Amino acid sequence: MPLILLIAVLLALRFFEVWRFAELSWWWIVGLMVFAFVWFEYVEKMLGWDKKKVHDEDERRRKARVQDSFDRRK
Repeated sequence: MPLILLIAVLLALRFFEVWRFAELSWWWIVGLMVFAFVWFEYVEKMLGWDKKKVHDEDERRRKARVQDSFDRRK
């Protein structure tokens, strides 16, 4: 997510020609976009981080269900 925010900020600064970013080549921003695409589409899946997020969310829901059923019995 920080990478996406960095790209958005760089886009805005370059588009509005703020300070030194006015001289920044568009290729740097496009390169960051390509890097972000490759990261989120391929590298994250290879490392299993996308499944870890889903697994953690399922685990939180399961614990909440168990706690809810214990609270109902009391």
